[in-house]
Amino acid sequence: MMSYIQKFKKLYLAFFIILLICFTGVIGFKIIEGYSLGDALYMTIITVSTVGFREVSPLSDSGKYFTIFLIVMSIGTFAYAIGVISFYLIDGEFRKHLLELRKVKKIQNLSRHTIVCGFGRNGKQIVQELEEANIPYVLIEKKPEVINDAIARDCKNYIEGEATDDEILIEAGIMRAEALITTLPDDADNVFVVLTARGMNKNLLIISRASKDTSDKKLKMAGANNVVMPDKVGGTHMASLVIKPDVVEFLNILSGQDDNISLEEISYDSLPMEFKNRTIKELHVRKRSGANIVGLKNKEGQYILNPTPDELICEGTKVFVLGMKEQIEKLLKWD
Repeated sequence: MMSYIQKFKKLYLAFFIILLICFTGVIGFKIIEGYSLGDALYMTIITVSTVGFREVSPLSDSGKYFTIFLIVMSIGTFAYAIGVISFYLIDGEFRKHLLELRKVKKIQNLSRHTIVCGFGRNGKQIVQELEEANIPYVLIEKKPEVINDAIARDCKNYIEGEATDDEILIEAGIMRAEALITTLPDDADNVFVVLTARGMNKNLLIISRASKDTSDKKLKMAGANNVVMPDKVGGTHMASLVIKPDVVEFLNILSGQDDNISLEEISYDSLPMEFKNRTIKELHVRKRSGANIVGLKNKEGQYILNPTPDELICEGTKVFVLGMKEQIEKLLKWD
């Protein structure tokens, strides 16, 4: 994306031309005719604008020659400068650039956000899910028509460019981001994005789409934490609907298809103080809130399903809680 100066370079040039002409006229009339600053500026303005008002005083021969020079010098350039300024103000170009700069500044202020590369079928669904979860994100898409589609869908943070470009990733805040999801149609591009992003941010959570089975290993070697194959997942899901339909339906409910039931992950820092460094048995979670602790992830990264009552919730632990939304809210408030 062009820098601030590049976006307004024509406007800057127009103002520079006007100031240069005015400066030349004022200095010339002061030296040649001995006018005061106000009279010199007045003579310059009526000369370059060709309004035809009377001179402050009759001009000397040198003053006449200078006036001719000033008219010849300014007749095209002054008209060009006024035309450029009018274009920015009347045609809304100035407003467009201001909105663009505002968007860029908003992206620069984001932190712990998710970068989504590509706005295809998968990208659209990801952005929708992130918006519903109120997770900040930045979309990177190279096709202008797809960007227009994203804007029509009220996508607020977007960058037009190649996700494989280092500068575009930097502009998207790769160093401040928490996660990156690449959904580009070409597996080779996804590998390149993953490799570049991992080199820029060692702690970034990277999730990549893959089309071929052979790409899975390459993407993980490049630095992807998770690789998803939409076609394979879709096929597995459809087969599961035949083999064990009730289990799939139950999992769908847990994944958020039922607005009243929620399976939430809660980090140690987000837990109420009463939870910290205590066992599950000491908390009486179900009795006090109605929710259930169905799993833990300890500081070593190991998952513990259906933890025992004696399991300790210590620093670095992540808690997985199942319950109605109001039950989970009550658990988080924990009075």
